[in-house]
Amino acid sequence: MQTEHPVREMEHIPAPLRPIMAALCEVGTQLAHTIQRGPLGAALGEEVGVNVGGDGQKALDIIADEAFADRLKSAGVRWYASEEQEEVVELDPEGQYALAIDPLDGSSNIDVNVSIGTIFSIFEARDGGDESVLRPASEQLAGGYIIYGPQTMLVVTFGAGTQEYLLDPDSQQFVLINAAVKVPATSREFAINASNYRHWPNAIRAYIDDCIAGVEGPRDKDFNMRWVASLVAETHRILTRGGVFLYPGDKRKGYEKGRLRMVYECAPIAFVIEQAGGMATDGHDAIMGQAATELHQRTPFVFGSAEKVTRVATYHDLPEQEVSALFGKRGLFRA
Repeated sequence: MQTEHPVREMEHIPAPLRPIMAALCEVGTQLAHTIQRGPLGAALGEEVGVNVGGDGQKALDIIADEAFADRLKSAGVRWYASEEQEEVVELDPEGQYALAIDPLDGSSNIDVNVSIGTIFSIFEARDGGDESVLRPASEQLAGGYIIYGPQTMLVVTFGAGTQEYLLDPDSQQFVLINAAVKVPATSREFAINASNYRHWPNAIRAYIDDCIAGVEGPRDKDFNMRWVASLVAETHRILTRGGVFLYPGDKRKGYEKGRLRMVYECAPIAFVIEQAGGMATDGHDAIMGQAATELHQRTPFVFGSAEKVTRVATYHDLPEQEVSALFGKRGLFRA
């Protein structure tokens, strides 16, 4: 264990949550080192199984899950809800908090050296594990992520703005570099997996069609598309450059509600984004006003610059004939 607190500016973290944040940062620092070593250490991208959600598990998924669970036992965490675990696990009967976590987001990118991360959410513990995390996203005490990329960074909110920390490779401490992160209000970027176009709802197709139409279309400007398939990487780009991320539900079996988990992914990212001045919805309604009813529940997810997320919602409100692919003048009065 590190002798110094792993976050240099402790005063920016609520005192009761400092042990949890220290634990998360310590494990994050260790994972960053493991990831940097890549195949010099172990076959991190090796398939080792399938999690409860049906997604393939990589070796690093399991390594990360076990490391966080072990360290959080001594950090005041009673309930540990992980994307890699079927049920909520009790770590410390005397703990005051519940923590929901995606230990390793974007694991499909491990072997191609693309940014991956850890997403977490903290609640006050209740008597039951499920009831501690199956509650309105607005009841989160903290939400955030650690991104393992060219730099390792912690982005977190405690409900009073979004903070950004950089892991100093010399001191091995997270150093505050921005105490009030803001999502840029304007951007010409959108992020979506366009290979699923044929499966999308008409409203999402219509929105993307209008973006792709560029200067000749109703938006009267050219857009760039991005897609990393790593939620932390997508989030970090949007916090830095603005834009909008879309992962809608679609017609494929198992994708009717999208693929991202409300508890482990969407709720904490929505908290971070809204505290940075952006918006996060299921395409129409705010994520922060919702609560999951099942541990591994999925939800459509749209987040980013407020104006863009609001515009996506308006497409869902249009008459069906206006979002039809045959409607040639949609949105000309909305540019």
